[in-house]
Amino acid sequence: MTDITYNQVYAVGVPIVLLIILVEVLASSWNNKSYYNKGDTLCTIGLLIGNITMVYAFKGITLALHFYVFQYRLFDILQDIPLWINWVLAFVLIDFVFYIYHRMSHRVRFLWAIHMSHHSSEEMNFAVSFRQAWFGPVSKIPFFIILPLIGLDPTIIAVAGVISTLWGIVGHTQIINKLGPLEWIFNTPSHHRVHHGANEQYIDKNYGNLLIIWDRMFGTFESEKESVRYGLVKNVNTYNPVKITFMGWKEILDDIRKSKSLSHSLYLFFGPPNTKSKELF
Repeated sequence: MTDITYNQVYAVGVPIVLLIILVEVLASSWNNKSYYNKGDTLCTIGLLIGNITMVYAFKGITLALHFYVFQYRLFDILQDIPLWINWVLAFVLIDFVFYIYHRMSHRVRFLWAIHMSHHSSEEMNFAVSFRQAWFGPVSKIPFFIILPLIGLDPTIIAVAGVISTLWGIVGHTQIINKLGPLEWIFNTPSHHRVHHGANEQYIDKNYGNLLIIWDRMFGTFESEKESVRYGLVKNVNTYNPVKITFMGWKEILDDIRKSKSLSHSLYLFFGPPNTKSKELF
């Protein structure tokens, strides 16, 4: 049942995604804007291939783990509330867990080493949404395992997760302006452009995927005001997907080699992304 539903979602979603990318390319050409860069797009394809490989390598393990944990669920949500509320709850809770995971991916160094590849592009277009981390499917497991534990059906989690991911594609564009009242609730393209900004006031803001309410609640919201400068504070200056994937890990290991103690080494691994060996001890 899950595989059939997956196929149905992708059968509808993939053509829509390809269509909106085509529309963006045409809009870019029509308005004489350079939204797409050949080297950057090829790098995105390389990162996507690695991510898809990991997704398929771990999809069965992750789903099996979710079903196993579901046996020990704390609440019997399916029996207690209507099915449609289960679906609504799934979308909301998936987004909340994603907010926590995403925020930690910006604030914990080893998670940033994984996530950084998604922010390595200095462009902003629909294709950038596919610039996914190779080890992202693994790093998400400890966070999203809470959902079947509290009683959400693993099948609903899987399908709602795919749909939420497809929504995330929509935020990666410059051709959609602000969307009025929707800006208060949803993570719109305007909000997500801020998230990809290297401007000082935009750094580590707007972590939500579907909803922006978590950022408003927890003080990480920033509206789009000045023009966004895309990329990292210190850009990678390469289109090599392998180098981008492992450069953060190399920096961590280089700093740990210089460390004088275990506690310092642990801090270099679990501390903030800008932690350096010379900053301590």
